[in-house]
Amino acid sequence: MRPIRLPIALLIFSLGLAASALAEDGYRLWLRYEPIADASLAKSYRSSIGPIEAVATSDTAKIALAELERGLEGLLGGELKRTGATLLVGTGDAKHIAKLKLDLSGLGEEGYLLTRHKKNLVIAANTDQGVLYGVFAFLRQLQTQRPLENLHVETSPKVDHRLLNHWDNLTRTVERSMAGASIFNWFDLPYYVEPYYHDYARACASVGINGTVLTNVNSNATVLRPQFLEKVAALADTFRPYGIQVYLTARFSAPVEIGGLETADPLDPAVIEWWTDKINEIYTYVPDFGGFVVKANSEGQPGPQSYGRDHAEGANLLARALAPHGGFVMWRAFVYDFEIKEDRHKQAYTEFTQLDGQFEPNVSIQTKNGAIDFMPREPFHPLFGATPETPHTLELQITQEYMGGDIHLVYLAPMWEETLEADTFARGAGSTVAKVVDGSVFGHELTAIAGVANIGNERNWTGHPMGASNWYAFGRLAWDHQLSSQEIADEWTRMTFGNAPDVVATIEEMLLESHQTVVDYSMPLGLHHIMYPGHHYGPGPWHDQGRPDWTSTYYHNASEDGIGFDRTATGSDALGQYAPEVVEKWGTPESIEDKYLLWFHHLDWDYEMKSGKTLWNELCLTYQSGVDRVAEMGQQWDSLQGSIDAQRHARVAALLKRQLEDAKFYKDACLAYFHTFSQRPYPAGVNAPEYPLEHYKNFELYHVPGHPGEQW
Repeated sequence: MRPIRLPIALLIFSLGLAASALAEDGYRLWLRYEPIADASLAKSYRSSIGPIEAVATSDTAKIALAELERGLEGLLGGELKRTGATLLVGTGDAKHIAKLKLDLSGLGEEGYLLTRHKKNLVIAANTDQGVLYGVFAFLRQLQTQRPLENLHVETSPKVDHRLLNHWDNLTRTVERSMAGASIFNWFDLPYYVEPYYHDYARACASVGINGTVLTNVNSNATVLRPQFLEKVAALADTFRPYGIQVYLTARFSAPVEIGGLETADPLDPAVIEWWTDKINEIYTYVPDFGGFVVKANSEGQPGPQSYGRDHAEGANLLARALAPHGGFVMWRAFVYDFEIKEDRHKQAYTEFTQLDGQFEPNVSIQTKNGAIDFMPREPFHPLFGATPETPHTLELQITQEYMGGDIHLVYLAPMWEETLEADTFARGAGSTVAKVVDGSVFGHELTAIAGVANIGNERNWTGHPMGASNWYAFGRLAWDHQLSSQEIADEWTRMTFGNAPDVVATIEEMLLESHQTVVDYSMPLGLHHIMYPGHHYGPGPWHDQGRPDWTSTYYHNASEDGIGFDRTATGSDALGQYAPEVVEKWGTPESIEDKYLLWFHHLDWDYEMKSGKTLWNELCLTYQSGVDRVAEMGQQWDSLQGSIDAQRHARVAALLKRQLEDAKFYKDACLAYFHTFSQRPYPAGVNAPEYPLEHYKNFELYHVPGHPGEQW
């Protein structure tokens, strides 16, 4: 049974649902369209923006026009009868745009042009999708109070596929997210399509996200059954007018689990036929299906190596079946085997560099920003720049698996910016990760970036009222990786909390310092993977049970003689996987930045840091500075009482109080543990742990949201 398609009237009606919220609860995200408080600026805008001239025949064009009208009415008030020059909106082949003779040749399928043409304002693009993006960009100009006098914005995305990866299960639990249950109500689909699906798609489109992976990388083959493909089709039909394609995760053993075969060997003719038929079936439900994300032979997931095949043979099986339909495969590089006695940092590089050139053209290696696992800070993954014949999908984690979930305020754009700007030296200086991903270093045509979503069914979508900044920042950076963290923070703050100078300055400072803050109170100076096992919320530097590469002691190597993981030539030589220029920079404790120091070097507790302090003292003071900074953020937020609506202010204030307690606990637990090895006094300015080490080791959290081992 095919789901009923929603009429465009319902699509437009859904755009108004958010505005009906009686309280400022965060549901409207950054698309609030509140009246511009500055009367003179509002008057200036009204005098510049006259009646809209547009032709809207497609669903996408109708959504764009409805969004524009709604945004202008909300921001400027009153009916849409203005005295300013006409606002011309449309594609280049529309008569009212064509007569302007604009050059739209460089915009591609999704780009847009905002400009003045004589007295008129223009939003133009080659497609209705580009027009929709242009409308959101034009409204962003007004929301952030930018002038219109010399308006000229001409932009197109640097990466073609810009996706959210939902780690959502068919049971509505969400792995590693703390923002509630999954937004996808699978049991009700396809008969009832939640109105908020439109608002989700609208928010994604507003920042240029054009794809969504609906299911968890730890996948369930059930989603490939016809009963669930009907449900997938209902979501695809809903998201399509916003320019969003749907993708799924493919469980490699599906031919056995739901197909009745005895093997999932990718070279077996029956397996090839099964996947070909299944993919053809998917396209009968979703004609523009985007493709698959695959986690294989990783952390217990089935894969081609179970049959003596390699990752290329596994990926190519799916890629060949997808190719006639235009779909592609994102094959995750997150593979490691604890039976292999090799530094986990090295294993993905070892696996995939030897397969370079063996993948089908529609396969991209989906590679995390760092080589371990979304730690609070990691050096860039050595695979970037190491496979010239195979493109990479950069995988970022928007949800804060290792950074306090939706409890802690952590703006992640600075971390992502650090990765994007890192130089791989693959083709000489300037071969940044961003340029590897956007295809410009090796000339790849297939380009993609994915973010593990932090979205749930909490009323404000992301749990923490500040968490939406990361959803927003991911979309903006995916569109244009040259935007700065500061620019994006400024946009989001103004659109979410208003343009009052004290509000903007305070929130921006909190956002921009928050990532370094969480690194400082949790895993500073290159420490990593010292979180509590299982749910990953809070510290566990003492964890030493089970497979070594899932323990903390494997990574920090703390002992009486020092701390840190030696990844130089005298240790695991993971550093040798990078270009010589990087090896030279990171190869000695004196030349490497402090932020990566203990990632690559094992050093004595009395090693003299660049600051002149001993390593032990620097470590203690860094932990303390992280705690102190959270306390300062609480004071900064308190100063905004009365300038921020009461509901959101109260929630952030409460969360900052918990973050402060968590930061103290993280600091105290780690320092109490490391002190058993260092046996050195705590330096002046550092508060000694409040309790003995056993107190922290014995503390237990129960039913932590997002933990895949628990049903909560």
